[in-house]
This record gives sequence, structure tokens and C-alpha cells, in this order.
Amino acid sequence: MNEYYYQLIVTPDAQPELFAEILLDMLQKAIEEKDGALIVRDSEPLDDIAWAIEKFGEKIGIGVTTQLTKERNEDWIDKYKSSVKPISVGNFYVRPQWENPRENMIDIIINPALAFGSGHHETTYSCLQMINDYVKKDDTLLDVGCGSGILSIAAAKLGARVDICDTDEVAVESAQENFTRNEIDFAECWVGSVQNAPRTYDVVVANIIADVLLLLHNDLKKAVNQGGILILSGIIDKYIDQILEKYKDFNTLEKIQNKEWYTLVLKRI
Repeated sequence: MNEYYYQLIVTPDAQPELFAEILLDMLQKAIEEKDGALIVRDSEPLDDIAWAIEKFGEKIGIGVTTQLTKERNEDWIDKYKSSVKPISVGNFYVRPQWENPRENMIDIIINPALAFGSGHHETTYSCLQMINDYVKKDDTLLDVGCGSGILSIAAAKLGARVDICDTDEVAVESAQENFTRNEIDFAECWVGSVQNAPRTYDVVVANIIADVLLLLHNDLKKAVNQGGILILSGIIDKYIDQILEKYKDFNTLEKIQNKEWYTLVLKRI
């Protein structure tokens, strides 16, 4: 083990998922999410990564601060493990594998890793609650932008038949590993998005950034069965009116706000 490691803390003003994707593309390293910040560590200096992230933020008009430090290696992996706590959402108990399950709750094992989504972020938490409330046994469900697979795993544990997709191959691989770890199956998966879906679904979940929800609005709506449910999240507050306008041909069943993030539950008329 090296005596020192390098740490980069990235704190964006908005859309942390987008910055996490960029960091993953550049580093292929595990990302820790903590209090709105993204933390990466490496044995090599991260100055070039910090510069690139700052330039990316300038280009898309989102403020971002970076903090670079050189730390003495005191087995930060164990320290990190101790900081990652299980969460309860509805009937779900989401935990890393080094924690014990909770009696009388639906157990979901998600280890913090490359793919975004361990249940702690506001959007993931709200989506889990809506899956708890709306998904029924034998429903068909598509998880668009599946990330770690946490949402589709939750739906599968309720008895749904789930398909998963993500444009990031690393995320798809992570989701597949998490399905295996949870001893549950998906039906189909692919690297890509909703346009490649082989069928329509009773429930479609898309926890992705608002810009993509706007771009894919026609495809997402077409993927939902008549009378079916569309769960949208990853919506920062300044975009909520635009999203509601694009999806106005669906009935709004719920609009949940968690800090600056919105989650919508829509029904196809």
C-alpha cells in the first residue's frame, strides 16, 4: 500500500449525476457521494481531472468547486465502509453487503461502486418510495438509465418482470452484478436507451437528468402501456415546469419534492 493517496472533491451547484458520469468516463474509479459532493481517490495526482471538471462546468453553465488534497493512507476503504449506512424506504431496506439485513423488510444489497445509485441521493430515494407505492406483482417495468440497478431490483423483489438499460456499459455491468448479488433476475438488458425497448410496459422509470427527460419525452411516453405509470426523476427545481409541459398529455398523480429535486408519477390516459 502506498504511503499517500490523492483525493479530489467535486461539488457541483446542480446535476451531480452528470458530473459523476464525466468522472467515471475519465477515471473508471469508484465515486463516493457525500452531502452533495463527489469524492474520488487515486494513487496518482488528480490535478488534470480537477481542471477538466472545472472547464466542463464552465461549458455547460453550472458552477462547480474542486478541492485537491494529498492524504496519508490510513486504510480509507475501511473508513469509507463505516460511513456508508443502510437506509429504509417504504418496505425496502437498502444496505451494503457488510451490513446485516433487517427483519420483515425487503432486502436490497447495493455496494457503493462505479455506477451511480445507492439509495442515498434524493432522486433515488423518492423513486424507491414510488416503486414501493405503485409497482404490483406481475407488472412489467423498464428501468431507463438503470445505473446500479437499484430501482429495477426493488421492482423485481415486488414480483415485477423488469428490463434494464443504460447508455453506459459500465453501469449495465454493475446492474447485472447487483442482480446476481441480490439473487434475482431481470428479463432483458441492453446498452442503449428507451428507443431500443422490445415492448411497452406497465411501469417505466427514468431517473436521469432533466435535459434527457425532455429529449426523450416522446419515446418514454410511447413505452408506457395504456393506463400505465411513468416515474420521472432527476429533475432539478428550475426544470419542473418544462417537464410538466412536455408530459401534459399524461395525468400527474404525484409531484414529490426532496430538497431541490422533483420526482413525478404520471399516468397514461
